[in-house]
Amino acid sequence: QVQLVESGGGLVQPGGSLRLSCAASGFTFSYTHMMWYRQAPGKEREFVAIITPAGSTTNYADSVKGRFTMSRDNAKNTVYLQMNSLKLEDTAVYYCNTKVRATDYWGQGTQVTVSS
Repeated sequence: QVQLVESGGGLVQPGGSLRLSCAASGFTFSYTHMMWYRQAPGKEREFVAIITPAGSTTNYADSVKGRFTMSRDNAKNTVYLQMNSLKLEDTAVYYCNTKVRATDYWGQGTQVTVSS
C-alpha cells in the first residue's frame, strides 16, 4: 500500500532554516509527481511545491518562491523541502502528497513552528 512518512519539522526562529523529508513506498516513485502542502491553524490546506518524476522541474506557491526548494532522490524514494528564510506565517503542518491511479495519498504531516 502507498505510504508517505514526513519528518524534519520542528521549532525554528524567524530567518532560520529547516529541511523536511518524505519517505515514500508502495508505488513506482520514480514515475510519479510529488507535492508538498501545508495547513496553518484555522486555515485551509494550501499547495506549497511540486516536482516532476525525474526532478527536472519544480513549481512553487508565490508565498514560498525564492525561499523554499523541493528536490528528490529517486534512489531513496524520498523527496525533500529545503526551507530557508522562514517567516512566522510559514508555521503550519506540512504534508507530503501524491496521486496514484487517480487516488490522493497523504502523509501524517510534520509540524513546523516559526517563533521567536
